[in-house]
Amino acid sequence: MQKLLAAMAIVGGVWWVETAKAQTHVEVSVGKDGPVLVKTGTAEFELAGSGYLRGWLVKNGQKLTLDDPAPGEDEAGDLLISEGKPVRFAAYDFRRAKVSETQGALGPRGRRVELSADGPDGLRKTLALEVYDHFPAAAFLTITYRNVGTAPVKLDRIWVQRRRLNASLMSAQARPYEMWSFQGSSYKWGQDDVMPIAQGFKLENLVGPTSSGRLGGGLPVVAFWTRQSGLAIGHAEPLPYTLSLPVEVRGDERVEAGIRIDRGSVLKPGEAYATPRTFLAVFAGDYYEPLSLWSAMLQRQGWQPATSGSESYEANWCGWGYLGSVTGAQMLGTIPKLKEFGLKWATLDAGWFDDRGDWDPDPQKFPGDALRRLVDEFHRNGIRITVWWDPLAADSGQANGRHRSRAAKVIEEHPDWAILDASGNRGRQVMLCPAVPAVQEYFRQVTQRLIRDYDFDGHKFDGVYSVPPCYNPAHHHQSPEDSIRGMGEVYKIIFETTRALKPYSVTQICPCGTTPNMAWLPFLDQAVTADPVGSVQVRRRIKLYKALLGPRSAVYGDHVELSKIVFEKDNEIDLGEDFASTIGPGGVLGTKFTWPDYGPRLADAFLTPRKEEKWKKWIAIYNAKMLSKGTFRNLYTIGYDSPEGYAVAKDGKMYYAFFPENGASTWKGTLELRGLEPGQYSVFDYVNEKELGTVDAAHPDLPAAFEDQLFLEVTRK
Repeated sequence: MQKLLAAMAIVGGVWWVETAKAQTHVEVSVGKDGPVLVKTGTAEFELAGSGYLRGWLVKNGQKLTLDDPAPGEDEAGDLLISEGKPVRFAAYDFRRAKVSETQGALGPRGRRVELSADGPDGLRKTLALEVYDHFPAAAFLTITYRNVGTAPVKLDRIWVQRRRLNASLMSAQARPYEMWSFQGSSYKWGQDDVMPIAQGFKLENLVGPTSSGRLGGGLPVVAFWTRQSGLAIGHAEPLPYTLSLPVEVRGDERVEAGIRIDRGSVLKPGEAYATPRTFLAVFAGDYYEPLSLWSAMLQRQGWQPATSGSESYEANWCGWGYLGSVTGAQMLGTIPKLKEFGLKWATLDAGWFDDRGDWDPDPQKFPGDALRRLVDEFHRNGIRITVWWDPLAADSGQANGRHRSRAAKVIEEHPDWAILDASGNRGRQVMLCPAVPAVQEYFRQVTQRLIRDYDFDGHKFDGVYSVPPCYNPAHHHQSPEDSIRGMGEVYKIIFETTRALKPYSVTQICPCGTTPNMAWLPFLDQAVTADPVGSVQVRRRIKLYKALLGPRSAVYGDHVELSKIVFEKDNEIDLGEDFASTIGPGGVLGTKFTWPDYGPRLADAFLTPRKEEKWKKWIAIYNAKMLSKGTFRNLYTIGYDSPEGYAVAKDGKMYYAFFPENGASTWKGTLELRGLEPGQYSVFDYVNEKELGTVDAAHPDLPAAFEDQLFLEVTRK
């Protein structure tokens, strides 16, 4: 790449950079006393003297933003807390701004601006702002603190990308907080990650380590949008970091958000600390846009999701309808019904093993070679089968809910493999440290045993979130967060070992009830909507994974029975029958029905004659259309388009699925069939086998009335 030749000049009080033979399309101007203004073809960014980075989407000649910064130093974009107090730095010296080419992490072309400011006790702060041609709607920030003094400086807490948002900037009729959002953390089972912001909203959004209840991990992204425009912030590093993205509606009804890093460390003289690279992105649409953009940022840096194999799109039956008491007879008894329905994949769920961590068959249920014989019988009937297990967890010998109290052999033989907390304790549920090479090798061997020796065709990993920071001195970690960042390595080993043994294998990873963890997200070929609580979560999580893993990725809609859930005291009853919410957005179908009738304990999952008729119909529709193999098109905006719409392109046709929003069961009005190439199209309701007429791509409006859902196949005439 040609070197950038720069000449500095002052024109109208603005420092500017003239480039000779520059290849970038990013323009930068720097005022003598600020701000820095960066322009691309689709966005503008302004870095104020306070450090607040404001972004505008440039669309149809308009500049659109949700950013509404308040005046004053306390609203600066970055902030350091030391010894419990804010550190006051001098103003950034814009006259000494360094403007140069970007350094290539996110693309070969772009602009980089560096500003510095001095603080007390020899502390110096450097801000680096980068904008790349590859990502013209995003600006990246890194803050570096360097101790050039003689005394240590404590870094308690660092804030970056602080901002105040106001929906009224986009619509005078909207209250400042009236916008939709995506919250990336994994903090509570069953909570929505796509939601409207309400008055009084507050969420910490911790990402990285486990939280209470073994949840945790999550995605380091929060996003906000209205009908006109949106904004997202997060970190853009290809490895997980421990940080928070707090969101709160304050007394002035504005939405405050930012990225908070709780360091709790000391910066010695001569040392420096750089924050993870963070980003501000502007967009039009909903959460699909910034999440697909974030995924592309990581992929530029080597974070590469696996490609789904053809088998990943096959519908699946799971034995969880029999719960943890599952027997070999129950599994085998279901085979005739699977064949009748055209189901080619099955899963042996939890309950088959002896001790968590060892992953050997329960000798009471599967004595001798009974487990291998079960797998062989499925194979003889043309059905492939995956196995449930939970890497990194091991029974400790202490009572732990419904799990056994006996210690796993792996813990008895290798107690030094365990993650220890800062007090030297390993907890009731032991977690093996994924950063330890011996642990990684152990899981390679477990994988070989399950796939090669027992002949399973893949894995269902369940309840997978993150791990705690590890303070075990025997592991010689450079940082306690080595365990968090090393988690992906174990799943990579399992995935690659499985693929090497069986190229057609299927690996699921389920972060039950929450968002996934970026550490292990690349090492699966079938994502899971993760125990959705109702139909809405099924649809929106399919869209979530299509954004993260690609528009043609395989996303398991989980058991259809989870599309409607009721609770009687603490008893969960799964009554769902909504196949449409998986099929319409392009998800992979799944069910956990029980058959024959083994007793009333499983009554909610039992395949009654009425349910059997419905299961046959929808599984046949799925197998006939296989929309999961199509290309997801993000043409409708969650929260603002009515009805809720999804589009999939496949085999030269467009497929649409529409659902009433806000809990309604019916919808009537005019649909807009977006994304059609110029021409005339015939419209067919393929569920009810009904011709609906013709539309022209120039005016693709279709009057419609429907109950529950409407599925359309649109074909060029």
